[in-house]
Amino acid sequence: MAIITIQTMSPKDIPSVVELDQVCFGGLWNAQGYQRELESPNSDLLILVMSQNQEKIASKSSKFESEFTYKNSYIIGIGCLWAILEEAHITILGIHPQYQGLGLGQLLLYALMRSAWERGLERATLEVATSNISALSLYHKFGFQDVGRRRGYYQQTGEDALILWRGHLDDPEFDQVLSKWHKQVIARLDGYQVIWKKLKSENQLSQVKPAGLISEFD
Repeated sequence: MAIITIQTMSPKDIPSVVELDQVCFGGLWNAQGYQRELESPNSDLLILVMSQNQEKIASKSSKFESEFTYKNSYIIGIGCLWAILEEAHITILGIHPQYQGLGLGQLLLYALMRSAWERGLERATLEVATSNISALSLYHKFGFQDVGRRRGYYQQTGEDALILWRGHLDDPEFDQVLSKWHKQVIARLDGYQVIWKKLKSENQLSQVKPAGLISEFD
């Protein structure tokens, strides 16, 4: 069974992420750009790692826990948000073309929205090309609404971008919305083992684990 791990990006991931960026976006950010994001307390960078052949290498008998290594692991998704005042600005969400259409974009967007909620942000926004029908469908499924247009936003093509917005992340019942999204995402990824591995750092305000996902904190 293939294993999909959601985890925060680390400096060692930069070379692989830059390669993925080139494939997905044509070179949006370089290595220095990703390093700056990693150093910023206002940025959350998440990656999706595809792995095969889980292999136990050590045990912690006192807690009945195990540590694992993964063979043939590679980064197939990257997402980033900026926390600006009460707003989460989703700046990057990309899945390697070979793995698109499997529901991994939903998984990554869910993880970003959960990070925004954990930060206590009130709303989320992003820009998307008017021709990117699949991305628009994904964002609309998560409750984003079209609220504006940026003319000629994409310099290489001159294409317009739609501004999308999703509010009420700070509503008391938003955790129920997250739970609903989680069930939908996991159902779509039937056949994959999904692991949530949020690395502890000073930039994280909490370590809330999505119910039903396997966590390497357990």
